[in-house]
Amino acid sequence: MRYMPKFRAFDKLRILRYAKCVMKNPFEYGAIVEADAFCNRQRELADLNRAIENGERIFLFGERRMGKTSLVKRAMSKLAKNRFIAAYVDLWPTDSEESFISAFASALTEAANNTPQKMLEFARSFFSRLVPSVTLDAEGKARIDFTMAGVREVERTLEDVLSAPMKISKKTNKQILIVLDELQQLFEYEDDLVERQLRSSMQQQRGVSYIMLGSRKHLIQKMLLDKARPLFRAGAHYPLEPISEEHWLEFIQDRFVQTGKFITSSQISEICTLTQGHPFYTQHLCHALWELTDEKAHVADEAIGQSLDMVLAREDYAYNAIWESLTLSQRRLLEGLALDPPQPKIFAAEFLDRYELKSASTAQRAVKGLIERDIIDREKDSYQIVDRFFQIWIRRKHE
Repeated sequence: MRYMPKFRAFDKLRILRYAKCVMKNPFEYGAIVEADAFCNRQRELADLNRAIENGERIFLFGERRMGKTSLVKRAMSKLAKNRFIAAYVDLWPTDSEESFISAFASALTEAANNTPQKMLEFARSFFSRLVPSVTLDAEGKARIDFTMAGVREVERTLEDVLSAPMKISKKTNKQILIVLDELQQLFEYEDDLVERQLRSSMQQQRGVSYIMLGSRKHLIQKMLLDKARPLFRAGAHYPLEPISEEHWLEFIQDRFVQTGKFITSSQISEICTLTQGHPFYTQHLCHALWELTDEKAHVADEAIGQSLDMVLAREDYAYNAIWESLTLSQRRLLEGLALDPPQPKIFAAEFLDRYELKSASTAQRAVKGLIERDIIDREKDSYQIVDRFFQIWIRRKHE
C-alpha cells in the first residue's frame, strides 16, 4: 500500500487526508510550535533567559516563519510566575498610536490578572485615562479591551501606558517582560511618536526587559541602524538564523521513530539541503513525508521527491499568480537567485549578462520592488528568496 502507481502524489495526499488517522503527525508548521514539536534553539533560549533576567532590551529579527514567536513564547513559558509578569503584545493588527495603546494596555492587564474583577481593578489603578471593557471568549477566558476616555490626549496617554510596566514592577515586586511582536508595523503609523516614547520609557525603566521581534529585516535594520530613527541602537541586535543540520538530525529521527517510522541520516541531509534548515519549510516537508510513509516502514528515497511534488502542487496556483504579477526584470533576477550558487553577486557584469538584465540600475529597480513585496530580502552581501519552496518552484521552471 505504500505506493500506488495509478495515483499521482497529489492524489495520494487527498486519499491520506481522508483516511482514518490513528496517530497525530509529529511535525507542525504554520502556527506557534510548542512542547515536543519545537526543535532545539537551546543556545537562543539561554541567551534570551539571561537578557530577561538582566532586564535587557533585545531586538530579535529574522525571516518570516523562522520561529521567532515560537521561540519567545517558549522562553516566556519557562519564567517563574512568582517572579515575572510576561506580556505579549501583537502589533500586527495595529495601525495607529491609539490601537497601539489599546493593544499594549490589554496585553499587560491580561498578563497580570486572570479574572474580570481583577482586570478591572488593575485597569483603574494603572490606566486611568482609558475606559476598559471585559468580555469572555468562546473558552470562557476573560479578555479586556480599552478605548480612549474623554478628550483624546494621545501623547499623554501613550506616556502613561508605557510608564506602567515599571510601576507594576515596583508594586508587585516582580520583573516585567514586554514582548512587542511585528515591530515593523510601527512604520504604518502616522508618525514616529510611539518609537520616541518607547525609547524614552525603556531608558528610564528598571525591573523591565523588552524583546522586540521583527520579520521584515530591511525595515527592522532601517529602524535600528538609521541615526535619524528614535530606536537607533536602543538595544542589542539578535538575528535568528536557520537551524543547523546536526540539530535537525536528532529531532527528525526521533519523531519518525516515536511514531513507528524510520528515516536515514542521508535522507534528513537531503531535506535540510532543500529547505536550507529553515524551520517552517523543514517541518512542512517532513509533515508531508511522514504522511506518505506507512507505519513501521522506512522512508523510501523517492518519497522525498514525492513529498516535495505534493507541497509544490498545493502552492502552484499562488506561485503562478505571484510570477505573473512580476515585471520581466524581476523574473530574471529571481531566476538568477534561484539558479546561481548561494549569494550570487547580482550587480556583477557576469550575472547581469547571464540573466539578460540590461544594467546594474535595472537590477536595483527589480530588487527594490521585490523587497517591498517581501519576496526577497538582503542576506549578508547578496539577496535571498524568502520562500524556499518558491525558490525550488522557480528552479523547476528551468529544468
